[in-house]
Amino acid sequence: MLDPSPMRILAALWQEAGLPEAALGWVRLAGEEPALPSSFRVGAAAQASIAAAALAAAEVWRRRTGQAQEVTVEMRHAALEFRSEHYLLRDGAPPGEHRDAIAGTYRCGDGCWLRLHTNFPHHRAGVLRLLGCAGERAAVAAALRAWGAEAFEQAAAEAGLCVTAMRSFAEWDVHPQGRATAALPPLRIERIGEAPPRPLPPAAARPLAGIRVLDLTRVIAGPVCGRTLAAHGAEVLHLTGPHLPSFPQLVLDVNRGKRAAHLDLRREEDRATLRGLVAGCDVFVQGYRPGAIAGHGFGPEALAALRPGIVCASLSAYGEVGPWAARRGFDSLVQTASGFNHAEAEAAGAEEPKPLPCQALDHASGYLLAFGSLAALLRRAEEGGSWHVRVSLAGTGRWLRGLGRLREGFAARVPGIGEIGDLLEEHDSGFGRLTALRHAGRLSGTPPRWDLPSVPLGTHPPRWKG
Repeated sequence: MLDPSPMRILAALWQEAGLPEAALGWVRLAGEEPALPSSFRVGAAAQASIAAAALAAAEVWRRRTGQAQEVTVEMRHAALEFRSEHYLLRDGAPPGEHRDAIAGTYRCGDGCWLRLHTNFPHHRAGVLRLLGCAGERAAVAAALRAWGAEAFEQAAAEAGLCVTAMRSFAEWDVHPQGRATAALPPLRIERIGEAPPRPLPPAAARPLAGIRVLDLTRVIAGPVCGRTLAAHGAEVLHLTGPHLPSFPQLVLDVNRGKRAAHLDLRREEDRATLRGLVAGCDVFVQGYRPGAIAGHGFGPEALAALRPGIVCASLSAYGEVGPWAARRGFDSLVQTASGFNHAEAEAAGAEEPKPLPCQALDHASGYLLAFGSLAALLRRAEEGGSWHVRVSLAGTGRWLRGLGRLREGFAARVPGIGEIGDLLEEHDSGFGRLTALRHAGRLSGTPPRWDLPSVPLGTHPPRWKG
């Protein structure tokens, strides 16, 4: 069904997660499209996905206290939160750009378009090594004229790099990966083990107080999940390897509300530390490509054996099935590969690939992952069991595509940070004085907030607070 209202989009997600329909009566969704300049219903996707996570937090609160509360999500605020990494000031100034100079789109020798993701140093070095050229846009463009787009895409994938050729929706639909994932819903919640029901913690001041979350994610989508759970009171411990590259500009935004520690899972000592943390956690969120974390002994089945009743939340780029299941990927690459850049360019009358006005696949996936994690916790409390929640950027893209299109979508514009003062908050952080966007999922009785500021990765020891 195309062009459903945001409320009907939310209701479909809620039903897919197996949650009680009565809770939908407490939701208020305001605002109209277009909220951002796009032919796609980015505003509706933002509003519905944020509302799903917020309503699930409110449902946890109701089960703990017996008290319902109203959930409000305004479309303008939600859509701008899909661009939250762009609405940041550190000590009054923008924090800087995290994009590499040669990242972006190029026309190849066969006339087709290609997108390079070179924002991590090792990906940049690998692309330049494959092309045999200098690290300048003109040199990269000249070198790619000797390649066909899909040929370079394949060569890059075999080298473990992050590159995709641009396809139309029609081309993606007949591509082996597009076909493999076409029938997958945007969110899957699967029981993966037996465990007795585990009641939610007793009533506390926040909906998710007493819920412990391990966050093994990077960049945007996975960290948005942890940030959302932290906004409603969960104890979120973010873990990353000290040897792994990161984007400090993004950490400023997506790590609000979390403690941040280092663990190197190549070391048995650190794997033992993680096993100890798992023994006390409720939700384990990981955003590495399929098989990577499992290779260190922390796949969903192993986690369920370590901690019966755990909720495992897994994010992937292209899904865990199909020939691209193990490929590295990011929002911009999935947009390019699966048809969004082509469709948006056609709608705008542009000759070059046109991205969505935000990392919509990233942000929507993060909120869907948070929503699914809370739905699984609710089901664990009633049914028992260990659970696995799965979201992919490609699956989220298929969902967004299915919401329909806007004929006058490009009439909207992207506001600057100076125009949205009513949506901003300011506080001290581990990086200086931070100005950032408030959370759009508002609960009337327990307003969301981040009790902890974002801090540099590795600031805290790898242990729980209590």
